Amino acid sequence: MASPPRVCVTGGGGFIASWLVKLLLSRGYAVHATLRDPCDPKNSHLKELDKAPENLHLFKADVLDYDTLTPAVEGCEGVFHLATPVPEDKIVDPEASPCSCSLHPDAYRQLMWRRRGAVCPFVHRSVEYKTELVLTGTMGSEVLRPAMEGTLNVLKVCSAAKVKKLVVMSSIAAVDFNPNWPQDILKDESCWSDKEFCEENGDWYSVAKITAEQTALEYGDKNGLNVVTLCPPLVFGPLLQPTVNTSSKFLIYVIKGGPDVMNNRLWPMVDVRDVANALLLLYEKKESSGRYICSPNNICTKDLVALLKKMHPKYSYINNILDVDQKASLTCQKLMDLGWEPRKLEETLSDSVECYENAGLLHDMAGHPCRLPHLYRLAS
Repeated sequence: MASPPRVCVTGGGGFIASWLVKLLLSRGYAVHATLRDPCDPKNSHLKELDKAPENLHLFKADVLDYDTLTPAVEGCEGVFHLATPVPEDKIVDPEASPCSCSLHPDAYRQLMWRRRGAVCPFVHRSVEYKTELVLTGTMGSEVLRPAMEGTLNVLKVCSAAKVKKLVVMSSIAAVDFNPNWPQDILKDESCWSDKEFCEENGDWYSVAKITAEQTALEYGDKNGLNVVTLCPPLVFGPLLQPTVNTSSKFLIYVIKGGPDVMNNRLWPMVDVRDVANALLLLYEKKESSGRYICSPNNICTKDLVALLKKMHPKYSYINNILDVDQKASLTCQKLMDLGWEPRKLEETLSDSVECYENAGLLHDMAGHPCRLPHLYRLAS
């Protein structure tokens, strides 16, 4: 009997990664999942998945440590790189001053010089992609360093292991924030978020995602590694993991309400199960190439509240919504042309609310008002 095809999933315990691992196991794959701590109770759900006892192998690894990634990727035909932090709180601005900020002084001077041209909060001296990162402190360790150095480590490990294809999960944050894009034209894969615009607005998460995705695609082209990227937006759906991820906290805030004002902007959304399907589709389709937007639903805040109220009228919902100009929406036609068939938004919302109810996440807690994660306060 032939052994099952073997793939690796970095950050295997996360919201999207858990569904991907579940899907891969159901399709007959042997899965290597990397985790910072396989014994942490927050990862116990992976061991309970169907076919996990025989086909799921957990590896203690950190994307910032090249040597720990090597055994996880060894013997794998493909890799899905999903390990990346999504910050819930505000990230410190690294450009406050060379003394008080979280940048090494050399990096600060380099950054100030580079602001006249490309704005990237890294010292990136690339010769065969040997990258020196001099970022330190909260901002560097929380978002930028894992995104950049972690991605480079995964790329180099995949090259060394002669992996056939690497699927990198980027984000719509690398697509959607482009003030120069014509508002009457749908944003497609040719649209990139403006790094300088994101930096000026303190949106370091988007800066990290833009830089990491561009680096992955460029590395693939120059080193003969088959790299494909997926850019999902807000991701909702049932939780497999015992912790609550940042995008789910967005929807919980919309349902429960709270003190944070939201703009009546257009929000792109997708089901977590459809993201997992898209990742596997990109891996299995030989013709997949470049980047793919994964955003089938676009709805403004007021319409989202109205839809949720119609389906689940008993909750408070947000009521402090400000009208704003709408920006261009997104198209995922390139992904759908590969055969991707996403769910309707109503199904995603219904299954999400049912999951939150069963987990007790929609109960009010005295003295602890529900808050909108800072990442979405910024986007709103």
